[in-house]
Amino acid sequence: MTDTAKLGPFTVGRMGFGAMQLAGPGVFGPPRDRDEAIAVLREAVASGVNHIDTSDYYGPYVTNQIIKEALHPYPENLVLVSKLGGKRGPKGEWLGAFSPDELRAGTESNLKHLGLEQIPVVNMRSMHGIHAPAEGSLEVQLEALAKLQQEGLIGHIGLSNVTRQQIEDGRRIVDVVCVQNAYNLANRADDQLIDWLAAEGIAYVPFFPLGGFSPLQSAALDGVAADLGVSPMQVALAWLLQRSPNILLIPGTSSLGHLRENLAAADLVLTAEALDRLDAVAAG
Repeated sequence: MTDTAKLGPFTVGRMGFGAMQLAGPGVFGPPRDRDEAIAVLREAVASGVNHIDTSDYYGPYVTNQIIKEALHPYPENLVLVSKLGGKRGPKGEWLGAFSPDELRAGTESNLKHLGLEQIPVVNMRSMHGIHAPAEGSLEVQLEALAKLQQEGLIGHIGLSNVTRQQIEDGRRIVDVVCVQNAYNLANRADDQLIDWLAAEGIAYVPFFPLGGFSPLQSAALDGVAADLGVSPMQVALAWLLQRSPNILLIPGTSSLGHLRENLAAADLVLTAEALDRLDAVAAG
């Protein structure tokens, strides 16, 4: 894996790793197999992955604790990216946690469970929408994160689940180094946003790159995969990498087999004819 891109001041491999699936079902509680979760992380880093996306509300705390157990002390080039703005209820409910006090508590909790003195990058997740952006001010939250950054607890700041207007407003308060929104082969609402961010030198990190809770299913996707002798999910990841050079991927898995499959997608090159067939998925 030699293809790299900028994530703020960091140079990272464009194929990263998302830690969400290292927690239990529904991203709640412990994993089915903690030893395999640790093995997945170690193999990812040994294979060249140096960008891991996590959050203390995955589990909660579980993924960060596993990351620390598997990888601490961390390789010098490893960029850990966490997320603030949410918390979990006693039954696994997804709840907002975006007051200044909650953002500080979330930062300190991430630091504790990851064993860090500073989180390299923190994404502020907008809770104005669920899995799609909705307009609303993030001024209070970003001013709180700017203060934490000034104190040295946060290195750099990104935004998640946001509109272009929220990004533009946010950049008046902080330097936004990345944007993390839902995007994949079939969900292309952010096409224009991605191109604008690329021109601005800002990384775009799609969540749900493989469809999320409803995995991608398409005859065109299956057909291209069959022609290439690879899996449909590998094609979907390769399409994202070819979509724009500022896209960084963070597919997640708790399986060594799926990890190897995901990493292999970084070396898959899609022809112009295959790209035309895949572009029809969103239009269909």
